[in-house]
Amino acid sequence: MAEVSFVAQVDRYFDKAARHTEHPQGLLEQIRSCNSIYAFTFPLRRDDGTIEVMHGWRAEHSVHKLPVKGGIRYSPHANEDEVIALATLMTYKCALVDVPYGGAKGAVRIDRRQYSEGELERITRRYTFELVSKNLIGPGIDVPAPDYGTGPAEMAWIVDTYTQLTPSKLESAACVTGKPLAQGGIRGRVEATGLGVFFGIREACSDPVVMQELGLPPGLEGKRIVVQGVGNVGFHAAHFLHEAGAKIVGLAEYNGGIHAEDGIDPDAATAYFRETGSLLGFDGATDVPEGSKLLEADCDVLVPAAIENVITQENAERVVAPMIAEAANGPTTAAAAEILLERGALILPDMYLNAGGVTVSYFEWLKNLSHVRFGRMDKRFDEASNLRMMRAVESLTDRRFEQAMIDAAVVGPSEADLVRSGLEDTMVGAHHASFEVAQRHDVDLRTAAYILAIDKIAHIYAERGIWP
Repeated sequence: MAEVSFVAQVDRYFDKAARHTEHPQGLLEQIRSCNSIYAFTFPLRRDDGTIEVMHGWRAEHSVHKLPVKGGIRYSPHANEDEVIALATLMTYKCALVDVPYGGAKGAVRIDRRQYSEGELERITRRYTFELVSKNLIGPGIDVPAPDYGTGPAEMAWIVDTYTQLTPSKLESAACVTGKPLAQGGIRGRVEATGLGVFFGIREACSDPVVMQELGLPPGLEGKRIVVQGVGNVGFHAAHFLHEAGAKIVGLAEYNGGIHAEDGIDPDAATAYFRETGSLLGFDGATDVPEGSKLLEADCDVLVPAAIENVITQENAERVVAPMIAEAANGPTTAAAAEILLERGALILPDMYLNAGGVTVSYFEWLKNLSHVRFGRMDKRFDEASNLRMMRAVESLTDRRFEQAMIDAAVVGPSEADLVRSGLEDTMVGAHHASFEVAQRHDVDLRTAAYILAIDKIAHIYAERGIWP
């Protein structure tokens, strides 16, 4: 199978899944098609006074539900095809995990390492101005979020710019998610995608039947894992996997990686990378100058957590991991996926596995619209109820609990606790739904996820009377 464009790959997955549904061809074509793509340019005055022309995009794939949702990435490789493909994936991802958004995506073609903080702020604010002027941003219209190359700082600049341009909107904080806490962010958003990846891998590894098919013992304890990318997603996935007893035997970045069969502390390695700009030279590990070679390392679980198209037809035959957990968007090409599936590998697909970010973004959006922090209304009430229950147990059993035990048992859930609980419920539910569809149709998990997404979107069109 020849390699094709990113959009064509997504459409190929869609068509493969659509054959297992009974929806009319016209409806399937409507679901698959990108509603709109906007390309624009704007000038940036560099710190040295020179002018550089910036190229940006915003795609809104589906408006079957509003607002649409999708990150903004800053990448030197950004292009229209990539933006449309990622927006398309967002539509299916949101449908799969029951987050009520259509899919969108945005990008600016820059290598952020080549720009100062002041220049990045000017780029972000001007990009936001372009979105506002074209009605491509707003709490009920289009809600961006962080992506590759962006983070809370960029989201803070976006919400500040939007608020200045639309001062009468009470709900303006909900125009974007992934913000700092002080500007309406939510506790748990930073680690959300990586934590969602952890939950997905944990559920798969907890299934004795799946593990038996892969020739692995059930559970995370001792699983040898390689993570490609130690950005926000890769780092947090590695952190939670390591915390649960898995062994991180490899970490890779664009400029080299490290390997240690006895395991690597991902927290220490990532701190070293942030300090030095490279993983190479980390104490206790072997340098792998060509980090991409770690994709082919002997391990139980491979976690590509950086960019798309890193596992291709060219290297798929050399990828030996029995489980590939797609923490990034589109890390495996369609041709490579066929090779991996033919040899019996289990692929946990991106459209499910990295849905933690958009799930917690949804929680943040709800918080911004309601103007109430999660837990504020019921935390103390829950604590009082729990305390009354413990006192009742004491009176009925004539037992007295130690104060430390009471303090630990009665505490009510914080915002972070509630966010984590909601994320876990979402990921566990989507995992089991995907596996059930995969077994019923005898298909791989990616195809099963697409079938679920297609059916849910088609049902919305039917409910709205748009399609019979």
